Amino acid sequence: MILSGKSIEAKLGKDIIIEPFRKEQLNPNSYNLRLHEDLLIYDKQVLDMKTENTAQKITIPEEGLLLEKDKLYLGRTLEFTETHNYVPMLEGRSSIGRLGLFVHITAGFGDVGFSGFWTLEMFCVQPIRIYAGVEICQIFYHSIEGVYEAYHSKKYQHNKGIQPSMLYKDFEK
Repeated sequence: MILSGKSIEAKLGKDIIIEPFRKEQLNPNSYNLRLHEDLLIYDKQVLDMKTENTAQKITIPEEGLLLEKDKLYLGRTLEFTETHNYVPMLEGRSSIGRLGLFVHITAGFGDVGFSGFWTLEMFCVQPIRIYAGVEICQIFYHSIEGVYEAYHSKKYQHNKGIQPSMLYKDFEK
């Protein structure tokens, strides 16, 4: 089951936290999230799963930022979310997809208990100018059945900004 927009709104402050919340971003069965002005780009062309890959921050200027084809940009949502008793999912908006911009490569699936900003793995099939504050993706909520443990990752939980891959920490075990 996917929550309706009215159910999302009714559960605000309880099972669902979206800050800031703006009613005009609420859809029939999702909520649009906006793009923050900061992005990260990795410093190296070749990335290594076993090492920490450094990245530099860039800021989207008021006149927009032209994204290059075949380059990965990490962004984040302006909105902070926290979810209990539901599975949060993230998808790009169809209007964004129709311009050839992917907002998550494979990481649109959230976990019950996630608390933080959503990191976006942005990739375009042709150059596109983007703008901070645009409603770039939508979050929706699935019900969950059975007993579960809430998400408690030491890598991504309670993040304060864009999160580059921390896969290298899995190799430290």
